[in-house]
Amino acid sequence: MCGIAGYSLSPESRVDRTLAAQALLAGISERGADAVGYAFRDEHGRVEVSKLRGGASALLDEIEVPKTTSQALLHVRDYTKGHPEIGGNNHPIRHGSVIGVHNGVIENDDELLARYGIERCEEDMTVDSEAIFALMELRHHDPRALRELRGAMAAAWLDEDRPDTLFVARGLHRPLWIGATRTEVFFASTRRALAIVEAATHVRLQLREMREGRLFSLVSGKIVRKRRFRPDRSYRDAGHLPPVRAPYEAVSCLTQLAELAAA
Repeated sequence: MCGIAGYSLSPESRVDRTLAAQALLAGISERGADAVGYAFRDEHGRVEVSKLRGGASALLDEIEVPKTTSQALLHVRDYTKGHPEIGGNNHPIRHGSVIGVHNGVIENDDELLARYGIERCEEDMTVDSEAIFALMELRHHDPRALRELRGAMAAAWLDEDRPDTLFVARGLHRPLWIGATRTEVFFASTRRALAIVEAATHVRLQLREMREGRLFSLVSGKIVRKRRFRPDRSYRDAGHLPPVRAPYEAVSCLTQLAELAAA
């Protein structure tokens, strides 16, 4: 049970980009402690990625996002497939021009990569999430491609060839919440994470849970396109996974965040 989060902001937004990223990471920190990472798009459209082994508390006060940044992704990992000792398995994951984060399990990743003749981005990678972003690059973000995935999914990604857009998708069995204002869109695995963003950045968000089988395109702090897809419903979770995987990380990160916000 991983945690994902991120934002798309208008140039008009006055939200502190770094503080918003820190608040989101603190909000999802309890969902995994095997690895942590974040990505943002720079002013030239390139996506910068930072990640490391361990929980969110090891990275929180090192996050630095430029004031001009309009898009960011964050992730904490509670791994299933793809050992976190191999850096390429940890999120954000890059495949070609696409960089993304994923919460869930994809059962047929190797099958899909073989079907399309897609090679792993790095030789030692085995993480199942790569199949999502490989398909999105290959199929140009066509939501129909998401129907080919068998498993559980909430995901978000950036494409260096599509510099204006952040994509957010929800398949089966994993939560995803959206919080929006006139100039900002935030998303996270839990409603609580968005409440932490509200408290840290002093914004008031309109909150809703994203429905399954939806793909949103976010541009400059707005949801500009909503598309549907029909997830493969043959997948069944093997058992109940508790959403709180690293409660000590939540305590540590919220303490750090209070200090950072006060500074």
